[in-house]
Amino acid sequence: MQIKIMPKKKCLSAGRGPLIVFLCQMISAVEVPLDPKLLEDLVQPPTITQQSPKDYIIDPRENIVIQCEAKGKPPPSFSWTRNGTHFDIDKDPLVTMNPGSGTLVINIMSEGKAETYEGVYQCTARNERGAAISNNIVIRPSRSPLWTKEKLEPMILRNGQPLVLPCRPPIGLPPPIIFWMDNSFQRLPQSERVSQGLNGDLYFSNVLPEDTREDYICYARFNHTQTIQQKQPISVKVISVDELNDTIAANLSDTEFYSAKPSRERPPTFLTPEGNTSHKEELRGNVLSLECIAEGLPTPIIHWIKEDGTLPINRTFYKNFRKTLQIIHVSEADSGKYQCIAKNALGVIHHTISVTVKAAPYWIMAPRNLVLSPGEDGSLICRPNGNPKPKISWLTNGVPIEIASDDPSRKIDGDTIIFSNVQERSSAVYQCNASNEYGYLLANAFVNVLAEPPRILTPANTLYQVIANRPALLDCAFFGSPLPTVEWFKGAKGSALREDIYVLHENGTLEIPVAQKDSTGTYTCVARNKLGVAKNEARLEIKDPTRIIKQPEYAVVQRGGTVSFECKVKHDHTLIPTIMWLKDNRELPDDRRFTVDKDHLEVADVGDDDGGTYTCVANTTLDNVSASAVLSVVDVPNPPFDLELTNHLNKSVQLSWTPGDDNNSPITKFIIEYEDSMHEAGLWHHQTEVSGIQTTAQLKLSPYVNYSFRVVAVNGIGRSMPSEVSEHYLTKAAEPDKNPTTVEGLGSEPDNLVITWKPLNGFESNGPGLQYKVSWRQKDGDDEWTSVVVANVSKYIVSGTPTFVPYLIKVQALNDVGFAPEPAVVMGHSGEDLPMVAPGNVRVNVVNSTLAEVHWDPVPLKSIRGHLQGYRIYYWKAQSLSERSKRHIEKKILTFQGSKTHGMLPGLEPFSHYTVNVRVVNGKGEGPASPDRVFNTPEGVPSAPSSLKVVNPTLDSLTLEWDPPSHPNGILTEYTLKYQPINSTHELGPLVDLKIPANKTRWILKNLNFSTRYKFYFYAQTSAGSGSQITEEAVTTVDEAMASRQVDIATQGWFIGLMCAVALLILILLIVCFIRRNKGGKYPVKEKEDAHADPEIQPMKEDDGTFGEYSDAEDHKPLKKGSRTPSDRTVKKEDSDDSLVDYGEGVNGQFNEDGSFIGQYSGKKEKEPAEGNESSEAPSPVNAMNSFV
Repeated sequence: MQIKIMPKKKCLSAGRGPLIVFLCQMISAVEVPLDPKLLEDLVQPPTITQQSPKDYIIDPRENIVIQCEAKGKPPPSFSWTRNGTHFDIDKDPLVTMNPGSGTLVINIMSEGKAETYEGVYQCTARNERGAAISNNIVIRPSRSPLWTKEKLEPMILRNGQPLVLPCRPPIGLPPPIIFWMDNSFQRLPQSERVSQGLNGDLYFSNVLPEDTREDYICYARFNHTQTIQQKQPISVKVISVDELNDTIAANLSDTEFYSAKPSRERPPTFLTPEGNTSHKEELRGNVLSLECIAEGLPTPIIHWIKEDGTLPINRTFYKNFRKTLQIIHVSEADSGKYQCIAKNALGVIHHTISVTVKAAPYWIMAPRNLVLSPGEDGSLICRPNGNPKPKISWLTNGVPIEIASDDPSRKIDGDTIIFSNVQERSSAVYQCNASNEYGYLLANAFVNVLAEPPRILTPANTLYQVIANRPALLDCAFFGSPLPTVEWFKGAKGSALREDIYVLHENGTLEIPVAQKDSTGTYTCVARNKLGVAKNEARLEIKDPTRIIKQPEYAVVQRGGTVSFECKVKHDHTLIPTIMWLKDNRELPDDRRFTVDKDHLEVADVGDDDGGTYTCVANTTLDNVSASAVLSVVDVPNPPFDLELTNHLNKSVQLSWTPGDDNNSPITKFIIEYEDSMHEAGLWHHQTEVSGIQTTAQLKLSPYVNYSFRVVAVNGIGRSMPSEVSEHYLTKAAEPDKNPTTVEGLGSEPDNLVITWKPLNGFESNGPGLQYKVSWRQKDGDDEWTSVVVANVSKYIVSGTPTFVPYLIKVQALNDVGFAPEPAVVMGHSGEDLPMVAPGNVRVNVVNSTLAEVHWDPVPLKSIRGHLQGYRIYYWKAQSLSERSKRHIEKKILTFQGSKTHGMLPGLEPFSHYTVNVRVVNGKGEGPASPDRVFNTPEGVPSAPSSLKVVNPTLDSLTLEWDPPSHPNGILTEYTLKYQPINSTHELGPLVDLKIPANKTRWILKNLNFSTRYKFYFYAQTSAGSGSQITEEAVTTVDEAMASRQVDIATQGWFIGLMCAVALLILILLIVCFIRRNKGGKYPVKEKEDAHADPEIQPMKEDDGTFGEYSDAEDHKPLKKGSRTPSDRTVKKEDSDDSLVDYGEGVNGQFNEDGSFIGQYSGKKEKEPAEGNESSEAPSPVNAMNSFV
């Protein structure tokens, strides 16, 4: 009974009921899976698995091994036939059969000959289910026969004649490989003129004298025996026409030999093949080789075409200088006419080759093994093809089917055997033999009739793990005869899956095209046929895909640097990924420079070989992902090379070069440098630059320079090393094309003219013998040019010139070739002498006590005798009018540039006697001084008194002593003393003003308060005003009786309690103030500061009538804490006399154009601030008490 046939594949959607998917199968017999356990149990006819080739050429020096391997159940036995009759291996001691195999081993190495075992062998493998046979294996030993001895006469040819050197190797098995060599085993050169044909002959289209040699040797190599046979050497001599005529005259009559005329050019003629047409036959699948070799002079060129068609593009090849056309894998479609065309300048010839492609038998459909169950139908099909069409014959178990035992279940219909209602006795092995005149095909196919219940071959309870959104394939390999049907269920009770599509393959595999998380579960496979049922369960788990969330990125790094690639992976938590790095799809080099750390790859000390594609591969047991990045290793370019100079001209040359490797950074430009080895050996100069795409440059050259060049390549990374130096190129000499520069004429003495210039360098000389023609004449005279030629120096001195006369000068370069162009004329002067005349009419205008203005009349220009540099004023203080004794005279000098006739004298001392004179200055020096002029400066304000100290303090008086000002700047008229008391709260009392005669240096202040601090302000005056002040503080002494009473009060209990209450109240007030301050409140410091200001100079504010702040100018500041009066009670004058900062805003001065200071103190009064918040000694408790009372 035939097995129920189902469709090959069927797709069902899951519904509400249990999922049931049926196995679907095309109409075919049962296939036996290659499962080892299954094959151990199933009976199977023999199958040939390995055999020797049909045409088996053996090496006669080795044992003969004829292979025959087969499988089957039970294991088959083997037998052999030789030349169609049974081969009894037991009777031949040299022949053995391998155990469990049909392979024969013939031991001919110990004794025997290979020729004895030539023949046709066939192997038969047999068991109880049938017999399979091998191909007919033809055994032939390889042969490498020697060349027959022959005497080869030397060949003498005229230049230009054609020549064919025959090889004709001995017939060997297989045919040998032919090649031509000389006695030194060097292959003879071949070309379009000389080439080897397919038959091994050597063809010359025309011979040349260089073809003359005595060792043209043809070699035949026999690969099977690894031997090479050699033909006798052939001698060829090519002679010229003159040599040929001499030979004819000496050896031959005029009628012998072919004429001794020179070979003329001739059109092509084919050497092979002969005639206009030929025929070629080739078998399908082989290589078709067509050959045309022509002779002619000049050498012909060969072309190929196919008539009525085109040559196949991908299968056509040209060999042997296009003399051989090859088409691989030929088929019947390649049959047709092929034409080779030989052409030279004198003509064209054609040869047509008709190609017929035949075919040994080949399979369209070979018979396949057939497994049937009892009662089923089936068929074996044997469908070959070939040209001519093959003849088919059937065998069963190695016996022609016509004489085999009859089987009612089979019927032969040409190339098909039809089986119907088979039984187990129908099992057999059938052979189909297809043959034609070019060969045969033999195929074994068995019919195996089996009755087997279903078996599921997939292991039970297999766990499948699949990545989400990928196909899931659940295997259910099965076998049974008849062919079982397969059903799939999900879940123990057949749970429903909605809207999911499942695909059931013919091998029983269940496919879920897109697996989702809800696809997880248990699946059951059930196989059924009429003989039974088999089940199997499989478990499916869905995992999250592995992803690379941080990919490596493209990197560019300079050679020697370090680069890092990052690769971060996200994966299913149940899977453990492994990270692997690849370079150019290969493992990383075994190098310590490559460091892999978790998700990083670092490459240190990068080199050129490290450039490429780096790939991060993340592998799990279920999937793998990868990401790649390219590393470009860059560096400065390699230096250019192959420098060459061409187009040599007098003033130019062309330089060409080959760029070096740009090291992955394009070359942007080339820098060309030159060396002048004649004048500046070892010193390289910049010549020019060209773009990075140029490899040549036209260079402009100077005469008489021994040039050599080098090239530097530049890219984005930097400059390359210089190239190798080019060859030297010496340019011809020429006259100079430029003259010296920086020509000057200046005299060093009153009677000379020194002419100087910057000489030309050797590169600029343009030739040997560099000299200079120096020319000069007076500018204002009618004299001719005076010239002198000097050597290569940089100056020339003209003597005997008038003093400071303008000259016209020019310096011209010349060399042995000629003069430079006419030089430019420059003007110079002969030497200077000291001026002869002093400025006259010197006048002094006193501006103020510290500034005077001087005027004078200019001297005549001729008397200057040189370049006017300016005028120089000498002035000095003879003595101060307030001093009786003279002091050391210190002269001061001011220089005024150019032709100015006046100048300011700043920094004069008031009330002083000054002397001044003026002199004219030129490049040589100063002229005579003008007569001295005397002037006096008016009085100024004095400096502060030199010192101030307080001595002999008493209860109500203080004695002040002082030293006069160190700089009275006039006649002192009086001193002013101002003083005021300061109480314990630093409040200032009323200011008292006293005038003291100028002749006093001591003063007693009386009627003062006892135990009181006073601040003093003291300064001197002249008729010009008040000077700077000096300040001091002092305290009167304490009354002893009052002090004792105060002590008594201080010891009373009520007083102590009162003081404690006051202290507590002050503490509370301080705490309140501290809190207010922290909250942003203001602390009234300003009121306290205002209390210390000098009441005479504190203006009233417009809005609230409070005192303004006192000035903080340095001279007005009171002594601060830590810097009070020293122990000797003296105060030194402050160092502020010479500072403009000290003048403050009281200075109404200005500066004239030459920077000198003019003006004196203004009429504003100095501010006299007093500060009474500090004391030179700590206040006593008594003072505090008095203040409180």
